[in-house]
Amino acid sequence: MGNYYLTEPEQESAILIGVVNRDQTDRLIDEYLDELAFLVETAGAVTVKRFTQHLDAPNSVTFVGSGKLEEIRKFVEEEEIDLIVFDDELSPTQLRNIEKVFNKRVLDRTNLILDIFAKRARTAHAKVQVELAQYQYLLPRLTRMWTHLERQKGGIGLRGPGETEIETDRRIIRDKIARLKGQLEKIDKQVSTQRKNRGKMVRAALVGYTNVGKSTIMNILSKSDVFAENKLFATLDTTVRKVVVGNLPFLLGDTVGFIRKLPHHLVESFKSTLDEVREADLLIHVVDISHSSFADQLKVVEETISELGGSEKPLIMVFNKIDAFSYEPKDDDDLTPKNKENYSLEDLQQTWMNQDNKSSIFISAKNKTNLDALKKLMYEKVKEIHVKRFPYNDFLY
Repeated sequence: MGNYYLTEPEQESAILIGVVNRDQTDRLIDEYLDELAFLVETAGAVTVKRFTQHLDAPNSVTFVGSGKLEEIRKFVEEEEIDLIVFDDELSPTQLRNIEKVFNKRVLDRTNLILDIFAKRARTAHAKVQVELAQYQYLLPRLTRMWTHLERQKGGIGLRGPGETEIETDRRIIRDKIARLKGQLEKIDKQVSTQRKNRGKMVRAALVGYTNVGKSTIMNILSKSDVFAENKLFATLDTTVRKVVVGNLPFLLGDTVGFIRKLPHHLVESFKSTLDEVREADLLIHVVDISHSSFADQLKVVEETISELGGSEKPLIMVFNKIDAFSYEPKDDDDLTPKNKENYSLEDLQQTWMNQDNKSSIFISAKNKTNLDALKKLMYEKVKEIHVKRFPYNDFLY
């Protein structure tokens, strides 16, 4: 008998493309492309090269200028690149024109995120939500998506609804969207009923940017086994667990992570998942303090919470991953102002992050540093809400 070897499927190669303009500076575009590279890695591909161009606004026909497009085309051809990934959502016209140039798979940030969600969806609820978002994204792009690309072969950007060319018919897609919306409505009603059946127990929700450690904190506090890994969108479904801190029980929900430029279709489809934020009595905002752009990520989450009507809710700020925090101390004779790379953890703890009017704590979920202090803070916050709701249950405390 011959020898058989199991080999890993070869990773697809990708290039990233972004535009620098008044809204997206060189520094910002570097951060966006870092995140896009992480998205590509999460989807299962490897980034080979990045291309950027300074433009007042993206080209309405080809996103970047014709000269830059030709430069990219030559590189793609010479290096046999599989995927061309743009950092912003492309219009159907841009997508068609760009594909004609490359004759390769072209993805935008939205399609890439949808693909990761399709890969990560585990429950019926999440699968319906993702499928609906995919079809809504697909509808105006049918002429491109279903003709020369063979979706049966799989690959990044090709997961998801449908297999045959006949589904280019817009009416069929609209019917599917209507059917999925109906399914989602039924599931949402069931989820809403489940929420009501949980009674008047105080509800807390972990919120934060994707990959900040929410699921790890959830696992420690609830002694459960929620899926957690160093990838974007490891958790899609809201997981709710009963937690007891001291002698005080409450419900703790782990929600889907937020991200910059989150596709509108996904926000719409995942509204029911985000209801956990709306209905929570207490929000626990987890921030990755070791991330170079943690302040920007924090702002994205705060804006999303505000959009969901949660900005007035009681809040605990949890600055996680202090074990991974690093900084560059300034020389004593260096007279230039400090920048964010020069702030130590002690410096940050003296800023607005730890003011008396904010309930803030610095922890390492990985090393379980300061977790007792976090539990104590959560106990105090939950107790405040509980006392107002059940004023005669003081025997608990």
